[in-house]
Amino acid sequence: MPAMTFSATAEAADGLTTRCTARGMTITIDEPPSLGGTDQGMNPVEALLAALASCKSIVARAFARKHGIALRSVRVDCEGVLDPDGFLGRNPEAKIGYSEIETIYHIEADNTPEEIAAFVEFIEGNCPVDDTLTNTPKLIYRIV
Repeated sequence: MPAMTFSATAEAADGLTTRCTARGMTITIDEPPSLGGTDQGMNPVEALLAALASCKSIVARAFARKHGIALRSVRVDCEGVLDPDGFLGRNPEAKIGYSEIETIYHIEADNTPEEIAAFVEFIEGNCPVDDTLTNTPKLIYRIV
């Protein structure tokens, strides 16, 4: 299969609220009041965690049968540590983005703990969002 190009657009609305669209679908991104927003949606770093968690959940469900996993349910939680003083410019020593992201799997399956652990290793190695964060792509920009 040839490489596919995906795209998304973010357009400013009121205050810090942003309308994001992809393939005709829209989500609202905002900041909590403590960071200057109006709390109309997840903030960008929460959306990143949601993208990571949902990608891992999709990989689990898409490949469970192929890996002999009798999956009854899966929930993936992602938690990230971020010092807002970094991007707010209050602390030049603070990292601007996440310094750590942890994934917590809640898997119910008719398999041994060893089989589930091996399957989680597969998920971790085959999640496109995880791969993008781990092996950062070349980031380019244009001004038009």
